[in-house]
Amino acid sequence: MKRIFLLLLTTAAMITAAAQHIMLKNLVLDSCSVYPAVSHRYHVYIPDGYDGTSPAALYLGLDGVLCNAPAVLDSLIDSGEMPVTIGVFLEPGVVCRANGEVIRYNRSNEFDMTDDRFARFIAIDLLPAVERLCAPDGRRIHLSRDPRQRAIFGASSGGIAAMMVAWHRPDLFSRVFTAVGTFVAMRGGNDVQALVRKGEPRPVRIFLQDGTEDAWNPLFGHWYEGNRLMESALRFAGYDLCCDWSETGHSITRAHRIFSTAMRWLWRNDSIAAGTTQNDLLASILIPGEEWQAAAPATFEPRSEAVYPDTTLAVAKVPGDNMLWQWLIAPDGSRTAGQRFYWLHSFDNAEVRVADMEFDSEGNLYVATNAGIQICDQNGRVRGIVMLPPECGEVLAMRLGEGSITLRSAQGTYIRRFDIHLPGCRPRSQGQG
Repeated sequence: MKRIFLLLLTTAAMITAAAQHIMLKNLVLDSCSVYPAVSHRYHVYIPDGYDGTSPAALYLGLDGVLCNAPAVLDSLIDSGEMPVTIGVFLEPGVVCRANGEVIRYNRSNEFDMTDDRFARFIAIDLLPAVERLCAPDGRRIHLSRDPRQRAIFGASSGGIAAMMVAWHRPDLFSRVFTAVGTFVAMRGGNDVQALVRKGEPRPVRIFLQDGTEDAWNPLFGHWYEGNRLMESALRFAGYDLCCDWSETGHSITRAHRIFSTAMRWLWRNDSIAAGTTQNDLLASILIPGEEWQAAAPATFEPRSEAVYPDTTLAVAKVPGDNMLWQWLIAPDGSRTAGQRFYWLHSFDNAEVRVADMEFDSEGNLYVATNAGIQICDQNGRVRGIVMLPPECGEVLAMRLGEGSITLRSAQGTYIRRFDIHLPGCRPRSQGQG
């Protein structure tokens, strides 16, 4: 079935609509900063209505030209149901010998991974290359920086890739169409629904499509079940969501059939905002409308450990371990009876990077990591994950304040208001839980 699906991708990538647009075909993005030695081919659609001066909206299609997208874009732009939009159709990367022989296919490594590398590739390698292009008549390509003016589509492994790009970088894309997405145990896709439930809601609108017969390879799981779990998680987290379930299998056929409908729904208006999560911990600390703001430079340093408010317990990161250890603090101040205790989320089996940690008045532990600020309850379980500031770089240190969190990062200092309080005494016990 997978071979059939890839054949459909290859065939669809050769389709070019012949109306009211220009296609720049078979452009090549050679070795880039995120994926060394990997070459990507891509195509760019320029609609007739694009004047070359005002920034255009962006449609990014993964796996090349699928779903007869250029013709659909022509129609929806002409009818006013989509703004004037530049289409970028990206094919998966490959590594080749000098004679052109492919020695590595990079599709799964790019699309199925759940970290932010593919989003960074799009932001710092692909889109800048697109904006260096001109149409044959000299029109320069200018893309809107407003994420509400950007949509991304992918199918199968491209479906989870589209989702993760917007989830990691909602400042890049606010509209997502994911078809027969690979939310299964291939490269951590089965954990995405947990990240959505625990994560701070993003201002992203999502169209989710799959079929009841979609079980490409039971070794990795059941695609339809994975997509239904994603639906449940997205609704729990308050996302603007539309789902299309049918009696189809793992193919592009259904997405092709409903593509124009999905695009109309995604582009129906610009009122895209983060929803209201049912995550009780996040609901208790998030303040509607509050976002990270640049702050005056700070010089505070990271702590090597966090001490419980009544000084009975100490927590620290042990090199090579993705869990935090907890020790008892003896009367003489020594640490005893250490255990692996606080379980943290990481991406793609990599070691989670911990910058700093601190307790609040409820005895919850706030851990600044490369996967966000992970908030653990007294029993060591992550209950909520707060997004880091977009493009903040590596977090170096964190401080909880009365009603705020301040981060010092590689790019600067950021502050954000939260409904949190500093401890004054031993927090009330949360029990066994």
